[in-house]
Amino acid sequence: MNILKAASVLLLALIAFCPFAASADVAIPALTARVTDTTGTLTSEQRSTLEQTLEAFEEKKGSQISVLIVPTTQPETIEQYSIRVVEQWKLGRQRVDDGVLLIVAKNDRTLRIEVGYGLEGALNDATSSRIINEIIVPKFRQGDFYGGITAGVGRIMDVINGEPLPPPDKRADSDSGQVRGYLPILFVLTMVAGGVLRAVLGRLAGSFVTGGAIAVVAWLLSGTLFVAIIAGAIALAFTLLGGGLGAYVGGRAIGGLGGGRSSRTTFRGGGGGFGGGGGGFGGGGASGRW
Repeated sequence: MNILKAASVLLLALIAFCPFAASADVAIPALTARVTDTTGTLTSEQRSTLEQTLEAFEEKKGSQISVLIVPTTQPETIEQYSIRVVEQWKLGRQRVDDGVLLIVAKNDRTLRIEVGYGLEGALNDATSSRIINEIIVPKFRQGDFYGGITAGVGRIMDVINGEPLPPPDKRADSDSGQVRGYLPILFVLTMVAGGVLRAVLGRLAGSFVTGGAIAVVAWLLSGTLFVAIIAGAIALAFTLLGGGLGAYVGGRAIGGLGGGRSSRTTFRGGGGGFGGGGGGFGGGGASGRW
């Protein structure tokens, strides 16, 4: 009888525990766009329009704003889930920390504005709460999710526009784009010139002469000192580490693709994707329900 009673207690405990054991934290979607909708709430046209608005704002102001719509954050609260998202996505610029996340948990009927450290002075908890309760929630209650999100994002941008922040580094973006455009030409020149000059002048002297020559060519092509310096440095490093097209002068090998090494330069956003800039968050912002 005691065994049966103990078994019954154990069974009841297992039944009570099962829902908690089966539950798991909601996965965080990969950050590939400024607008991530895992619920199908927004149409493709609405997502595209909102994406373009956020992209234009980032280019103008520098701040990164992202929108995330998920069915639920359960078993976590929206605050717990939201901070996990921004810790993974790292919205905003590093050391400026000017990222913002507007997250909507549709089935839970909850939403939150998560604010980066650098914007907590302007987009403070009280301001975030007013945006949610006075602008977004009334439209959500009418079933107008796109209207609520666009109106809320518009107000967030208005607030950030009044905050003095470092301007976006457009010159760096433009220059890096020029480097990418000239890379094929400069790479071929580096391969040919580097192999010949290394054989004639030696590894060290040949590498420096190659770097200088490529820098001059890059400057003539682009008219930009920054592009010339970057191209020259890449050519120098590539030739010094064993790059250069193999050639033969009088039957003697010149240069070669030594050691199987390569040199690669990566530019952020070169493939047209979207990623966080390394910004930090401390839990500032506000939550609401509709």
